[in-house]
Amino acid sequence: MEKVEYFPLVDEQGQTIGKATRQECHSGTKWLHPVVHLHVFNAAGELYLQKRAIWKDIQPGKWDTAVGGHVDYGERVEEALKRETREELGITSFEPVYITSYVFESEIEKELVNAFRTVYTGAIYPCEEEIEEGGFWSIQEIEENLGKGIFTPNFENEYRKILQKQSN
Repeated sequence: MEKVEYFPLVDEQGQTIGKATRQECHSGTKWLHPVVHLHVFNAAGELYLQKRAIWKDIQPGKWDTAVGGHVDYGERVEEALKRETREELGITSFEPVYITSYVFESEIEKELVNAFRTVYTGAIYPCEEEIEEGGFWSIQEIEENLGKGIFTPNFENEYRKILQKQSN
């Protein structure tokens, strides 16, 4: 039997007001649930991006934020960030710096995104079950490819709102 994943339902300040299954949150209900994003820069200022596996239900085969994942019910944002970073990239030791939180809405879901950044110079081991490939992109390479359907809409939105200011 498949394990049912529960996400916290939150208000726009991130306070838990309920819980729902992953399926309920991704079925067009637009119930606000928290996620974490980690933007991983190297010492040269390049940004690590992951290419989403082709079988993913949301934005398959598109380049996306280095780490992105849901906060599980009963889990703190910081715990989710460390768990997702370990699961997706094999990184266990890093110093996350909080950037901002904002609401992102797609056709099927509504997320409270908690965005962080870090500078990391160690080895990265992308999870083969979730990530097709990964690599560092220069800011110029990212900017040259914005709006061409290469990146997820969420990454492009976050890049324009937050990272463009941070990387200049």
